[in-house]
Amino acid sequence: MARPGSGTANGSWASSLASRKSMQSNRGRDTAPELAVRTLLHRAGLRYRVDFPPLGGRRRADIVFTRVQLAVFIDGCFWHGCPQHATYPKANSDYWLPKLRTNIQRDRDTDRLLRDAGWTVQRFWEHEAPESIAAAIIASLRPEHDPADRV
Repeated sequence: MARPGSGTANGSWASSLASRKSMQSNRGRDTAPELAVRTLLHRAGLRYRVDFPPLGGRRRADIVFTRVQLAVFIDGCFWHGCPQHATYPKANSDYWLPKLRTNIQRDRDTDRLLRDAGWTVQRFWEHEAPESIAAAIIASLRPEHDPADRV
């Protein structure tokens, strides 16, 4: 018989107590990749909102530039289905596979809602170099102008 809290016998989503503890320790915000990017953006003199709902409600972006309506997401490879690094659990797959699929569908829906409301959406993977992410964000905020455009 399984001990309490150690698997699906008690109705938990976790296949074991260790799995449950591991998943509960995952952060929803202030992850290492987010902090690294935010540090670079701050050093570049940019100010932004953190873990902010651009449209109100429950859907939150990791970094938000409200004045220019730019929402930035730094997605975890496991939770958001990275084509390079996603892994799919074998234990409790009846729970996890639909959950992970729903996460991806919600991401696409969030992108659509934001774009329909006039926002620019940028998504990056947690494995991308923070310097590249920050550079892409900065480039979208401070686009270089063609010298011919100058008067």
